[in-house]
Amino acid sequence: MDIFQVVDTLVCTLRVSGLDHCSLRVLRDAKGKLQVATDPVGVRPGNWVFTVNGSAGRYAMGDAKILTDLTIGGIIDDWDSDAAPV
Repeated sequence: MDIFQVVDTLVCTLRVSGLDHCSLRVLRDAKGKLQVATDPVGVRPGNWVFTVNGSAGRYAMGDAKILTDLTIGGIIDDWDSDAAPV
C-alpha cells in the first residue's frame, strides 16, 4: 500500500470493457510522480488516500475482472503530510 494525494478526476469517454463504469483519479506521490487509480470510494481532489496495488487492486474494486493494478482503498482522515518522506 502507498499514500497519494488526489489531483483530479480523469475523464475518458472511450475505454476497454474491463474499465467500464469505473471512476478514475489522478494521484500524486510524495516525489510528484503522477499515477492513475480506480476509485470505488468517491474521493475528491486534495484528499490524501491509501492505495491497494498489483492484482489485489482488482479485488479491492469488488470485481476481479476489472482491469486495474492501482485502486484507492480509503481516504486518510488524519495524517501529517509534512512528515511524508521525499
